[in-house]
Amino acid sequence: MTAHHTNTAHTTLVEEVAGVVENVPGVAFLRPALADRMRSALARQAPRTGRDRSAGVRMVRPDGRESWHVEIHVVVDRRIRALDVARAVRADVVGHLSALAPEQPAAQVTVTVTGRV
Repeated sequence: MTAHHTNTAHTTLVEEVAGVVENVPGVAFLRPALADRMRSALARQAPRTGRDRSAGVRMVRPDGRESWHVEIHVVVDRRIRALDVARAVRADVVGHLSALAPEQPAAQVTVTVTGRV
């Protein structure tokens, strides 16, 4: 029961971070997961009920007391410098996680720009 609760809390947190990332000006979308890429190549038998917003966000906490290690993969708008978008994403995610748990050490956030559209 506790493991399910932890997974649900983790999933919710990842979804929140994905929402923060998607609201940063210049972010076109989070990198699609491999399953999403494969799905577009295959014929669909049933329509998908929703997309996985968190495909481009990976969060781990090696030790329950350490800071979060967050990896974010985004595709950016080509009209805006990718470096500026990456910096803004990092700052917003660090700010969001710090606001949720100010007593915790600052999150270690890595932003990778995987494409431009």
